[in-house]
Formats: sequence, structure tokens, C-alpha cells
Amino acid sequence: MPKIWIKQPLAIFTGNDLDARGGIVVEGTKIIELVGLNAKPIASYDQIFDAKDLVVLPGLINSHHHFYQTLTRAWAPVVNVPLFPWLVNLYPVWAKLNPDQLHLATQVALSELLLSGCTFAADHHYLFPQQLTDAIDIQVHAAKELGMRVMLTRGSMSLGQDQGGLPPQHTVQEMEIILKDSERLVQKYHQREEEGLVNIALAPCSPFSVTPEIMRESAQLAEQLDVRLHTHLAETIDEENFCLNKFGMRTVDYLESVGWLNSRTWLAHGIHFNADEIQRLGQAKVGICHCPHSNMRLASGICPTIDLMDTGAIIGLGVDGSASGDASNLILEAKQALYLQRLKYGAEKITPQLALQWATQGSAQLLGRADHLGQIAPHFQADLAFYKLDELRFSGSHDPISALLLCGADKAEHVMVAGAWKVKSGILQGIDLEELKFKHRVAAKALLAA
Repeated sequence: MPKIWIKQPLAIFTGNDLDARGGIVVEGTKIIELVGLNAKPIASYDQIFDAKDLVVLPGLINSHHHFYQTLTRAWAPVVNVPLFPWLVNLYPVWAKLNPDQLHLATQVALSELLLSGCTFAADHHYLFPQQLTDAIDIQVHAAKELGMRVMLTRGSMSLGQDQGGLPPQHTVQEMEIILKDSERLVQKYHQREEEGLVNIALAPCSPFSVTPEIMRESAQLAEQLDVRLHTHLAETIDEENFCLNKFGMRTVDYLESVGWLNSRTWLAHGIHFNADEIQRLGQAKVGICHCPHSNMRLASGICPTIDLMDTGAIIGLGVDGSASGDASNLILEAKQALYLQRLKYGAEKITPQLALQWATQGSAQLLGRADHLGQIAPHFQADLAFYKLDELRFSGSHDPISALLLCGADKAEHVMVAGAWKVKSGILQGIDLEELKFKHRVAAKALLAA
């Protein structure tokens, strides 16, 4: 691959204090040099990419999603309900997913994320009906076709309605099957090198859909295999009440009781914590993925981001599933995080730079890859998102970084993953988007008609 000087961007957010106003030099999968204002690279280069009209960010990182849910966006029966009835109505629909539908749903989610400037996405897949036991294998194949980085979490549900859980009985699996498949997936797909495109994590779904036994065994297996742990926690008051009634403890006490209160863990949502719980989460360096669109859509609440950060917890950003967040657009998620968190903490504390930090460096920390992703710096991977400010909505804006969120950027002009262009001039590379959309719409209708 040629050495490329990405020259003199209109503005650049590096996520650190390094000066890159003169641009970036990329070789292979890595950034090898940052160029200061009015300077030229020290390193030799083969190509110049003129960035004078572009705002450059580290590739955005989505730390919580459910790719399969792109097939059930804006479904009328669940548009106006909170989480538990939303799930009860959708579980039977999702249980009918077949391999082709999951492949299409994954590619649609990843394509939409790429077009928004996202270069690395974590998916929480926890549905393994009889016709879909190789779901993660299907997702690996779909992601490789796009060349995007993914953290695919081997989710699970083991607590069905017969045992007092929320999921229908035919959607749950036995613990031995879950653990055996989890180990297989880690050994087959998990890439530990810096340039790796596929990671695997273990992710029992939620307190109301798995047993304490699978939580404990997953924590032990994750430590043994040295991979990360993920689950939903403290998303709604209904979940809090479930934990009190079923386990006799609040969510963070439950988390500690099953061996998850540690820095290997990142949680989706993390809304309903008291002050003591926030302190304990911070001391343990637990990560929290904030999902503002979904939390607003389902009226779940507001994540206490600053309180958590003040105690040492890590905050990242996720779009959540496309049947609750409904769009897989991470730059819009950063905008929503900015506005929602200002309602809780005020305009002075919640800046565009902080929201972008959550969507880059913060999410990289949650996924265990902050030493080479989430910033623009020498020796970091060349994952970059480029935005133009030439639409009417940006006319008259003065601060380009702030304008991305305040004026509502919703698509990237170019996107680079591991030094390779995946979006050029707003066009996804290597995928026929019109054909994908057609097949996906047909699949969505078939799923609901089944």
C-alpha cells in the first residue's frame, strides 16, 4: 500500500493534544506521522490526498448494537411501548430469523455505520434458534465482505418464561451449549493483533433473560480466554424490580455476585444506578455504553455519564439495536448524546469534543483496543472519517468540529479502515447498495409475514 499524506485538513479532531493541522501520513494499516501547521512530512510519501475541505476524525466506534434488528425498524405494534412489552412483542418475530436474513441485516447495519463514519462496531447477538445456531459465523462472513472492524459478542439467553424470565422458552439455550460455542468462536475468530478486524466477546443478554450460573461461568471463561464481557444492565426500572424480586438484590449487587464487577466488563445503557453503585462501578473501572437514541425512544432514562466518569468508569457510545435506536448512524448518536446529556449536566460540561471522545477513544477503551484505536496519533491504526461542510445546513458555521454535531452532519464523505478506503465520495466501496437495500426490504417483509 502506498504512503499517503492526508494534507492540511480544514479541521482535525485527534482526541489528544497532538498537532496534526498539517495532516497525517499513512503507511499500510498505520498512521506513521502527524504533520504540524505549515509543515511538510519528514517521512517520504507516494501520494497526496488533499483534505483542505474536510474535517477529519478518528474512525467512530460503536460499542453496542443489535445488527439483526435492522429488519424490524419502526414496527407499529412496538412504536409506543417501553422496553419489556417491546421485547415481549418482538421476541417471537426475531426467533424466526434465518441465516440469509441475518446476513442481510448485518450488512445493512454495517453499511449504514460505515457511511456515518464508523469504522469499528460491537454487536450483541443473543438469538440462537435451531435454524440459526451459527449466527456469529454468519456475521463474521458478512463483516469480512465489507472490510469493517467488528467486535462480535456471543450473546445468550438461558432463562425462559418457564423459569421466570422474559424470553419465550424456544429462544433459550442450555448453558453447556452456550459455553462450548463461545470457546469455539474465540479460538476460531478472535484476532489479537493491532490490525485485527474481528474480535469476539462473551455476552449473556440481561438479568431477565439469563441465569446467574451462565453469568458466573461466562466470567470465568472470559478470564481464561482473555476476552471481554458484555451485557445489558440498569436500563429500566422494570429491570431493577425484576432483579429485586428474582435475585433479592439490585443490579450492581447482582453484577458483583456473579463475578462481573471488573475492568473486563462493559455494560449497555447503565441508567439506574445510585451514588454508591456509581462509586463501585468507577472503582472497578467498569465501562458503560451510553445509547441516547434508544434510551429516549423507549423512555428508559438518562445515563449518569459525568458522575460515572468522575469515579473512574469509562464511557463510550452506541447506537443500540435498530428497532429501538432505529438508525445505525453514529455521528447522529454523538449529536444526540451531546443534547441529552446537556439536559442533565448543563451546556458548560457537555461539549462537542466530549461527545466525540465518547464515540472514539471512550468506545475504544470499552472494547479493549484503546492503545491503537480511537485517536489520531503515530503508530495508531489508520481508521479515519472525513466530513464535508458544504451542505446548506453548515452555511455560516465557524467552528468546524462543533458544526459537525450542532449543524447535524449525518454522513461521511470518505472513510478509511486500516489504511484502506471503504467509503469514497460518499459511496460505499465493494457493495451494491441498491441491491442490498432491495434484498433487505424483501427479507424484512418476509420475517414479519412468517
